[in-house]
Amino acid sequence: MPLDSNAPAWAHELALAYESGAHGQFVLYGNVGDRLPLSGRLVSLTRWLESQLLTGFDVVFQYDPGNGLTVLRGSDRLRQWLAGRDDAAWPREPRAAVERVSHYLRYLANLKALGQGDGEHVAVIMRGIDQVLPGGRAGDFEIASLASLVRDWASESPFTDQAFASFLIADNLNDLHPQIAFHPRVARIRVPLPDEAMLGQALAQLRLDHPGAFAGADDGMITGALTGVSISALQSLVRTCAHQGRALGPADWLRVKKQLVEGDASGLVEFIDSRRTLDDYEAPPALKEWLRQDIALWRAANLRALPMGYLFCGPVGTGKTFLVECLAGEAGVPVLKLKNFRDRWVGSSEGNLEKVFRLIRALGRCIVFIDEADQTLGKRDSGNGDSGLSGRLYSMIAQEMSDTDNRGRVMWVLASSRPDLIEVDLKRPGRIDVKIPLLPTTTVAESAALLDALLKRFGMAPGAEALLALPSPLPLLLTPGAAEAFAVKAYRQAQTTGVAPLEAIAALLAGYQPPVPLEVLEFQMRIAVAEATDLRFVPPSLRPLAAGSTTP
Repeated sequence: MPLDSNAPAWAHELALAYESGAHGQFVLYGNVGDRLPLSGRLVSLTRWLESQLLTGFDVVFQYDPGNGLTVLRGSDRLRQWLAGRDDAAWPREPRAAVERVSHYLRYLANLKALGQGDGEHVAVIMRGIDQVLPGGRAGDFEIASLASLVRDWASESPFTDQAFASFLIADNLNDLHPQIAFHPRVARIRVPLPDEAMLGQALAQLRLDHPGAFAGADDGMITGALTGVSISALQSLVRTCAHQGRALGPADWLRVKKQLVEGDASGLVEFIDSRRTLDDYEAPPALKEWLRQDIALWRAANLRALPMGYLFCGPVGTGKTFLVECLAGEAGVPVLKLKNFRDRWVGSSEGNLEKVFRLIRALGRCIVFIDEADQTLGKRDSGNGDSGLSGRLYSMIAQEMSDTDNRGRVMWVLASSRPDLIEVDLKRPGRIDVKIPLLPTTTVAESAALLDALLKRFGMAPGAEALLALPSPLPLLLTPGAAEAFAVKAYRQAQTTGVAPLEAIAALLAGYQPPVPLEVLEFQMRIAVAEATDLRFVPPSLRPLAAGSTTP
């Protein structure tokens, strides 16, 4: 399996495993539907394998559920073997296709035993193996028996005694039958999204093919901007722009990344490229100082003191999502917000999560944001109601969050108004190192400053001093969400009645009712304060809550 130095790392890993005799069967999973640069073209993974890794093989079979068994190389050698057979046509059904390949390999083994033959090198590439041998089909005899036949290629004679390699291609490892996916004689090769070097090769080819789609930007800038994007998505974008006669400039590449990333992820994530900073967020000075110190450590690559993740907790409406955007903008990194990755089909939820992790690894430095974490992350043991799905998802997320290879590359941020419902193991140091409570206002001065800042968005901010001078006192325990709702009502009052802004505000204060019941608000505050890793994040008047009960 000769490879040049530009081949991706996963290909070198595969070649080493085969040439050393360690493995003869390989499950390739991950970004397997993408294109790869090859001799002035962008080709499929199957074509790349056949042209780069299998040049020394005499016979190469290919199977996929749509086309059945075909021969990519070695038809002349196979013609003699097939001569006179009643079933000379290549089968489409998976079991018949596997048996045909196995028969040929046994035929070669018999020739070798007779001292004949020339020691052919044989390979088979099976695309869509997760459709042929799906996971989650326990008790299905046909699936289990076919899995046994394919597994024999990796572990039984005469297959392991020959120069034979089998490549099983699946989108997600968890979608594949466990007899194959986790067999000790099967090598699992993760194909990642393209890195900057491979994107650079693809861009160089796309510039030659479609020069009209590029304007001004050099490839180095583009590859840095598009890390985390598949070559297929990039190729489609460039072709569309070339057809429309539209050139993509430097600003366009940053804009389209959101579209390409979310498209590749099939709606499982929201990509946020924030322009806000911590200056846009009102918070205690100690909190902002801590976050800025961590950002400075991140930029300096001083990873030993950098947390693996944060938990932002507090009552509903305290601006947890907004703080994440400000933190990302201050650090100059994108935010990947997890959406609903759970699916009703067996194995689909795990496959969706694999796809999300693949994207996270490819993006480089980023913040992964999980909102409503108490609901999203699942439980270690959720009983029998979901056939163990929540436990499997929990295990996958917990393992990814504690992967120390991600320190300095991926910052996990969980947000929840009920952090007590998040599994303790997920909140431990090494996964979540810093837990920050976000709390309502505790003085009328704070309420005036918050309300005035939000009234500015509607062009009707009277100033904090004017708000403090109103006859009705400003409410305490005001959250950003409640203050924004109040500002909207004040704007509506001024627009519909024609009164001055201050009069509209005064009228609403006279009959103000908090949007969240006080007992709920206080309960969620007690939980958040109890979770805090440092009481400097908590206003002095609320610190006694740290010793309070968290039972509603």
